[in-house]
Amino acid sequence: MNTIIDQIQQGNAWPLSHAVPDPDAAQTVSLKVNGQEVHLKIEPWVSLLDALREYIGLTGTKKGCDHGQCGACTVLIDGKRINSCLTLAVMQQGCEVTTIEGLSKGDNLHPMQQAFVDHDAYQCGYCTPGQICSAVGLINEGKADTREQTSELMSGNICRCGAYTNILDAIEQAKGELSHE
Repeated sequence: MNTIIDQIQQGNAWPLSHAVPDPDAAQTVSLKVNGQEVHLKIEPWVSLLDALREYIGLTGTKKGCDHGQCGACTVLIDGKRINSCLTLAVMQQGCEVTTIEGLSKGDNLHPMQQAFVDHDAYQCGYCTPGQICSAVGLINEGKADTREQTSELMSGNICRCGAYTNILDAIEQAKGELSHE
């Protein structure tokens, strides 16, 4: 059995050049993140999730499965929810990106953030930023008229710690508050 060192010496290993930043391939990407203009010089294969976390330093958006299956990386693009691990930053050129950090106004939590606190809907907290962004996007979409519809439309966000009932309660509370604004 060959070890990775043996494979490298034999020239059979996967080339590591794909993992090293390539300044020659870098492109300038302009985004509006949480209300601020951001210009990044990044390679075209950098995901939006990695651009937010690694280049801008907004670590509230979580990297979960990195395959679009858990929803922990959900952010809002022009008000619509998207898994940031499944889109490239260059594809969002000129778009407005809202992360969990951009929902609150100073010390005032967004009504959805407050509802999650009120209903103890965060459990371990790892998926919470994605859950909250997805819930805000869900309300923006205006499709969830019933609790069952909300549950179905939130099914792309997976919480392994069993907070679903509390999450639905929080969304219902915030939906009521946001409809009065």
